[in-house]
Amino acid sequence: MEGKVIAVNISEKKGERKKNADKVYLRENFGIEGDAHASGEWHRQVSLLGIESIGKMRSAGLDVSPGDFAENITTEGIDLPSLPLGTKITIGDDIELEVSQIGKVCHDRCAIYYQAGDCVMPKEGIFVRVIKGGWARPGDVIKVRSFEL
Repeated sequence: MEGKVIAVNISEKKGERKKNADKVYLRENFGIEGDAHASGEWHRQVSLLGIESIGKMRSAGLDVSPGDFAENITTEGIDLPSLPLGTKITIGDDIELEVSQIGKVCHDRCAIYYQAGDCVMPKEGIFVRVIKGGWARPGDVIKVRSFEL
């Protein structure tokens, strides 16, 4: 399975929409440098959401864009929630990621939920650990490599 990076997004504070960046550096066993969610101390180092999921919310009448769901990397062409835990993903020539969580529990309803009555990130977003770091940019190729049972 192959797709591409549509956007890379960071925020200085947790709980806010992320802003698009020209490029971001994914640091091994840490996350994205400069992003509020990077800590290295847990399995949710980087979040991914498909542009296809954002499209569902646009179809519901919302004016939303990459980063609005607080995802770090917006992808295209990969059915992210179908990837089993342990799946290895590469971005570009350098970055290696491992799927560590599918979806999440939202304890507090975000602004998107109140606008649309639903949010795609808890059901369709995924989280990964950074196995090998590097620079990620819009347009980079994403490849699903393998998964371990």
